Amino acid sequence: MIRSFTFNLAATTRASTSIALPARIGKPAPDRVSSTPKGPFSSTARRHDFHFDTHHFVQRLEREGLNRAQAVGIMSAMAEVIDESIRNMTSNMVTKADQEKHRYTQQVDFAQLKSELQLMEKNELAMIKAENDRLVTDIDKLKQRLREEIMRTQAGVRLDLNLEKGRMREETSKQELKIKEVDTRIEQEIAALRTSIQVSKATTLQYLVGFVTGCSALLMAYMRFRY
Repeated sequence: MIRSFTFNLAATTRASTSIALPARIGKPAPDRVSSTPKGPFSSTARRHDFHFDTHHFVQRLEREGLNRAQAVGIMSAMAEVIDESIRNMTSNMVTKADQEKHRYTQQVDFAQLKSELQLMEKNELAMIKAENDRLVTDIDKLKQRLREEIMRTQAGVRLDLNLEKGRMREETSKQELKIKEVDTRIEQEIAALRTSIQVSKATTLQYLVGFVTGCSALLMAYMRFRY
């Protein structure tokens, strides 16, 4: 019987707190026990702002076998426990005004943070743009310097090539002049050699004619003398 009563009491407490408690927070139910004319507790019971149907709860306990005084005592204890639990629970809660204030503060902080982020983004974009412009200017200057250096190098190379071409022309002219002088000298030597050969041929021919003539004369003299 006690175990059945304890189980029914716990079930009744859970049902009462889980169903009636959220709907009656801040809206207390009328004290049905104090308004009930039956029993000695009807005129002396202290009024509470109950958060569940106390009359129904007392009737449920009476149906479980308890008398009126016991049922009212248990109901009062349950009411105090529930009140204490609600006070402990609501002590950690904030009011709607505080919640609105906190939400407004969050909105203000978010707007300020957004403004700061936008300002930082603008500053960073301005810095990046300035750095980009500076890099573009430096690149243009570097291109100009490189172009001038290339033109200067090309001009120097052209000048060196022209000087080298002129020197090669002079060397070629000198070599051609020397070749012509050598050709002229060779032709002169060849002409002198030809003249010398012709003279030698004529002299040799004269000697040969004289020698043949002498031999012929000696041969004819010898033939005459013999015959």
